Amino acid sequence: MDNSGLTALIILAIIAFFWFLPILVIISSRKTTGREKLAWILGVIFISWFAWIFYLLLALIKKK
Repeated sequence: MDNSGLTALIILAIIAFFWFLPILVIISSRKTTGREKLAWILGVIFISWFAWIFYLLLALIKKK
């Protein structure tokens, strides 16, 4: 693999990381559970970063 191929692979890996980051945050969060969590994940997949921003602002905070 030449240098330009490696650079393209690194850039693709960085983009993939930032695309999966909101999904990982929602999966590991305790703010939502079950179907609500699934709905937020589907929202992030289909609507991307806007849904993640709404999740951070609107997800219910569970009482401890």
